[in-house]
Amino acid sequence: MTATLVCPRCESEHDGGERFCPACGMPLVLGFALEAPVSERQRRARKIKPEYAQGALVKVTWARNQAEAELIAGMLLEEGIPSLLRRASAFDVPDFMAAGARDVLVPQSGLPAARDVLLVGVERPPPMWAAASARRTRRLLAAVLLAIALVTIVLFMATHVWD
Repeated sequence: MTATLVCPRCESEHDGGERFCPACGMPLVLGFALEAPVSERQRRARKIKPEYAQGALVKVTWARNQAEAELIAGMLLEEGIPSLLRRASAFDVPDFMAAGARDVLVPQSGLPAARDVLLVGVERPPPMWAAASARRTRRLLAAVLLAIALVTIVLFMATHVWD
């Protein structure tokens, strides 16, 4: 009696003379010992590299909201770095569960690799409020210089023209 071979992808049965599934090209396995369906949690756990999962959790970066934090966590997971998302302090408002800043934490051993992935060490442009503050400072300086010039002109005219 020949052993029955099964394709792990399409689950079709084949006789013992074939080594690869003619439909999808996958190598055939013996019998009906197919793996149980893998859950999302197991699939994510298989991506984690053990060398990046050592040590205490440290903050590597932050995100503005839940969606951005999940994007960062996905980028880290694709490189094998496990991460944990935590709501930043002072943003614990139940009415806005997805709103608010999030801290992204990684194990200590994965910190250098996470920084490389996220390019945390790269110079970032100043925040938008810094540009607005610089504009206000320039306007204030221009107003002070204009006031000094007007006072100087008035004083000059008062001392030289009306004598």
